Parts: sequence; structure tokens; C-alpha cells
Amino acid sequence: MKRVHVAAAVIRGTNGKILIARRADTQHQGGLWEFPGGKVEAGESVEAALGRELKEELGIVVEAARPLIKVLHDYPDKHVLLDVWEVSAFSGEPHGAEGQPLAWVSPRELADYAFPEANQPIVAAARLSDQYLITPDELETPQLLRGIQKAVAGGIKLVQLRAPNGYDPKYRDLAVDATGLCAGKAQLMLKGPLEWLGDFPSAGWHLTAAQLRKYAPKGRPLAKDRWLAASCHNAEELALAEQMDVDFVTLSPVLPTLTHPDAQPLGWEQAQQLIASFSKPVFLLGGLGPDDRQQAWDIGAQGVAGIRAFWPEA
Repeated sequence: MKRVHVAAAVIRGTNGKILIARRADTQHQGGLWEFPGGKVEAGESVEAALGRELKEELGIVVEAARPLIKVLHDYPDKHVLLDVWEVSAFSGEPHGAEGQPLAWVSPRELADYAFPEANQPIVAAARLSDQYLITPDELETPQLLRGIQKAVAGGIKLVQLRAPNGYDPKYRDLAVDATGLCAGKAQLMLKGPLEWLGDFPSAGWHLTAAQLRKYAPKGRPLAKDRWLAASCHNAEELALAEQMDVDFVTLSPVLPTLTHPDAQPLGWEQAQQLIASFSKPVFLLGGLGPDDRQQAWDIGAQGVAGIRAFWPEA
């Protein structure tokens, strides 16, 4: 079955809301909501297809856009490649030029709308930021909490409370404080034994590669309304993350790092190859900082993750 190449857009308004459209009942996956776009014609670039489709469907002209995520999905009756771009500037007033209902919704509200199965990774990508802060592990508690507070005040929206020592009761106390600092401002991702999941209902969970290998065959360990991530380093671990239905992953190390000096870095080219066969948001990690976001986007990543480069008190 031939794979249909589709250009789709996550269109962000100046207020941060995202534009979605409802599919006509007569269409494939009719009645569900979708991100606007359409088929890439033979010989057409994705950018050109996106511009053409958004003008036809919504009456807008794209002024600024960048790659967001590529999703390969196989329905029983159709194989698709969704080539998704984030549109951050446009001219014209969007309207349903083909009679389709439109809605502007906050990233958080996207989870309340019914999308085709293939769109789920796009919903995740649209809701996630492009920077993922991982806390340092050599700090005293007051310094660590002060740094988290400062980072969140500075606009960091995704924070992992790193747990180098595993089942540490001190980590649990720290997690309670970090939950309070992030509440309503940033998404906190915790690490540790899955037995703790029920104790921190507002937190997401970031699995180690070892946990991924151990639990992936059992499927997703927490509900879809909570974020689930995993640390991956190769194609095998990415396949396990897909099997477990995680929402996003970190892929590392891209470049040499101080944290893991002995690890063989992937390099940009291999990272790009791994991302190409994985249909979920990927944060690149290892020797990277905020200035590497553009290169990360260009090879298909959600953004970059890091410790030192993102820590406000470094």
C-alpha cells in the first residue's frame, strides 16, 4: 500500500492557542478533529504544500514555520506520513473556507478533543515545549529548589527531577517540594520506582532505559492523562518506547558530555536517522544547549534537553 504524504500545521496564535479543524463526516476518520493541512503533490515541497493547503482551507498566508514532527502511521485501509510544521506567524483571518468548523484551543485543552489515532503524537508535540531541564544531582536541597523556582520563573515549562540514587527517601521529600514549585507553571517529570506513581498524581514519569527494558512488554503503566517519557540511546530502546506507548523520549548522548564521558556519542547524523524511524517527540540530550534548538528542529527533534546549559545557577 502506497504511503500518503500529508503536510499538516500546528498553527499557534499570538495568545498561544492552537487552531484545529473538524473533519467532515464523509471524510476518512470523519467527525474527528485534526490539524489543518493536506496531501503533498508529486514534485511539491512540504512547505509549498502547506502554504497552498492553508490558503485553500483557511484563507491564510504562512509567514513563519518550522518542522515540528514526522509521524508514520498505518491504518487498516491507509498508510500515512504526517509531515507536521509549526506555524508561528501568518496573515489573514482563518476561517473554514470549505465549511469546516474551527476552534482555537489552549495546548492543555487539546487532550479534550477526539483526534485520529495518527494525530496523538502531534497532540503531544503541540503541548510540549522545546526545552527540557534536567536538574543537577550534586546540589544541596535549598539550592536545588531555588534553581527550579528560578528556571520556572524564567519560562522553563518541562522539568525532570533527576534521581541518580534510585530508591532514595530523600528524593521523595524533594519531589513533594518540586511539585509545589511547578504547580500550574511547568510540567514536572519524576523518576524512581513505579510503586511511587500513585503518590504524585500531578507529575509525569520519566523511565530509565533499564525500566523501559523491564516493563515495556507489560504496556503503559499509567493513564493517558499523565505524561510518560523514557531515556533512549539506540534503535532497540526507541522500539521499546514505542511498544510502551510513551509520550516522548530523550535520545542521548548526541555530543560528548561531562556527565557520561565514556559514552560513545551518536552525532547529529545518527540521531537524525534514529528520529526518522520513530513517531513520537524526541528531545536530544548530551552536550547541547538552547542554541542548538534550530539544528535539533531541522533533523526532526522536538527540542533539546540538558542539565548545565539550562540550569539558571550554573
